[in-house]
Amino acid sequence: MPKSRIRKKADYTPPPAKQTAAIKLTNRAWVAPVMLALFLIGLAWIVVFYVTDGSLPVDALGNWNIVVGFGFIAAGFGVSTQWK
Repeated sequence: MPKSRIRKKADYTPPPAKQTAAIKLTNRAWVAPVMLALFLIGLAWIVVFYVTDGSLPVDALGNWNIVVGFGFIAAGFGVSTQWK
């Protein structure tokens, strides 16, 4: 009986290396100082309101000064989402 031909296996070739896409990170050095400044302004606004028994920072706002202070703090959290 004749022998069948032996198939030659191809040599192993590894898959091509993935080329990573260059991620362009913009310079966001301004984020941390602005974030901290907004936190501190909000905290100072609320502290000044309580220490002066509501006569400062803006007398006409009354208890809405608390909302303004927390608004600055919330804006600081909003800016913090831009931090990379």
